[in-house]
Amino acid sequence: MQKRYYEDLKVGMKGSSKSMRVTRKELLEYANKYDPQYFHADEVGAKDSIFEDVIAPGTYTATLWRLLDHQINGDIFFVCGFGWDEVRWPLPLRPDDEIYATSEILELRDSSKPWRGHALFHYQVLNQDDQVVLTFRSHNLVEKRKVD
Repeated sequence: MQKRYYEDLKVGMKGSSKSMRVTRKELLEYANKYDPQYFHADEVGAKDSIFEDVIAPGTYTATLWRLLDHQINGDIFFVCGFGWDEVRWPLPLRPDDEIYATSEILELRDSSKPWRGHALFHYQVLNQDDQVVLTFRSHNLVEKRKVD
């Protein structure tokens, strides 16, 4: 796979991942370990919640986004991400949802260091009904090509 540098990116570039199924087992394992609120980790208790079943913790949804985004942007020479803005979970992620991720480059600009640039991305995770379950803007530093 050819790697992409800052110079290869263009404002408006879009991408979409393949879909993946959210399994109840993995959702519950994550929730019980990292966010054991009853509506995430207790199948019996969650039935009496406003959600009527367990739902994924937001951090689990973000973890799945990270995995899916590697399909879209795993070929970019990212230095690092350094911030997220406008993070929202408009709908809960549920067991057996079929999700995919999208990305769009909103802005590119030089960084304070000549060997890197700043790329602002808009990311979303959508379910099988094309409903957004996670949306945010991500600030990233991307390596520039080395010039001798």
